[in-house]
Amino acid sequence: DVQLVESGGGSVQAGGNLTLSCLFQNRRAGSFCMGWFRQAPGKEREGVGIIDNAYKVYYAPTLEGRFTVSKDNAKKTLYLQMNELEPGDTGVYTCAADLTCSSFEFGWWLASSRNYWGRGTQVTVS
Repeated sequence: DVQLVESGGGSVQAGGNLTLSCLFQNRRAGSFCMGWFRQAPGKEREGVGIIDNAYKVYYAPTLEGRFTVSKDNAKKTLYLQMNELEPGDTGVYTCAADLTCSSFEFGWWLASSRNYWGRGTQVTVS
């Protein structure tokens, strides 16, 4: 099992920056793939970025360049650095884990019942 706890959300003015963290704990040895997703009010959850075991990141095309996903295995923490935030970035940001690294497609992660999800952290941009 994997336990995921997000932190770092809050309110920020447009143009500002924010870094989210996701502390993960895994009872099984070995690394796994992780991702950030977000859900805006009244909208479907969407992918932000997925990082694989080699630290390669697959970004949503519209977010690449402003958002950076990184991972520190020693600290057991996944990060999401968000720059030049816009009101459209408002939503609940959630981290997820896939122990098998089966896919880097956001749609697969959203549809799969095998992944682990945190509870999310609210980001409000005004």
